[in-house]
Amino acid sequence: MAQEPGTTGPVQADGRTAPPAAPTSAASSPVPGGTPAEPAGAPSAAAAPHAPSEAPQELSDLRVLKALTQPRRQQMLQHLAVHGPATSATLARALGLNTGVTSYHLRELARYGFVEETHGSGRVGAGRGRSESGGPGHGRERWWRVVPGDRRFLPRSRQSPETRLVMDELNHLSYATDLELFAQLQMQRQSDSELGGWYDAFPSSRGTIRLTLTELTEFFEEYIALLNRYKRPDADTPADARTVLTRFLAFPAPAANREETDPS
Repeated sequence: MAQEPGTTGPVQADGRTAPPAAPTSAASSPVPGGTPAEPAGAPSAAAAPHAPSEAPQELSDLRVLKALTQPRRQQMLQHLAVHGPATSATLARALGLNTGVTSYHLRELARYGFVEETHGSGRVGAGRGRSESGGPGHGRERWWRVVPGDRRFLPRSRQSPETRLVMDELNHLSYATDLELFAQLQMQRQSDSELGGWYDAFPSSRGTIRLTLTELTEFFEEYIALLNRYKRPDADTPADARTVLTRFLAFPAPAANREETDPS
C-alpha cells in the first residue's frame, strides 16, 4: 500500500503507498479510481512539471503505524491535505475539538514525521497573528503542513499479526473517510453553481486488465511516477489550480470455480 505524500487518506493496496496527499505534491496516499479523461483546465502531459523522484519510505515500525491510525490524527491529516496548512486552532474549529487536543496530536504527528511547522498558511495574503502556544513560532501563530513523501506499508505477507490488525483499522478509516468526502463533494456539486469548469471535473475509471504479479507491481510504479510528474512547489502553481484528490485501488478478481470454467 502506498500513501500519498503527506496525506492520510489516505488512500491503498497492500505493499504499496500510506497518510492523504499534500496539496503541493502528488504521490501515493491512500484513496480509488482512475482518470481516463483530463479535467477542464488540467495541464497537458507535455507541460507537466517534472520533479526528481525520491526513494520510498517503508513504514514498518508498529509504534509509527499506531500513531498514524489514531482517528483524530487521520481527520487532521485529511484536513491538512485538502485545505492546506493550518494552525491547531483552525483544526480545532473545523473538527469540533479543543486546541489542547489538536496541539497534542500535531506534536505526535510531527514526532513521527507526518507533519511539520511551516512559515504560514501558504496562501497569498494570508495573515499571521500571535503565537498560539509560543515555542518555535516566535510570537507568531504556529502553522502546520503535511510532509510530502512516498510512504509505503509492508506487504501483508511480511506483517506480524498485530501489524495486520493495525493496518486493517487504518484501511477502514481511510476508505470510510474517502467515501464520506466524495459523497460530500457530490452533494456540493448538486447545489454549488460557482464551480465553473470544475463542475464536470470528476473523472473516474473502472477497468479490468489481465496482469502477472510482476506486471501489477510495474503498473503501480508507473502510476506513482505519473503523479510525481505533476508535483510542483506552491510558487510554481497557477492561481486557478485546485487541490485534486487522487485514489488508486487495484486487486485480483476472485478465483472462479474450476467446474464453472472447465466443464471437462
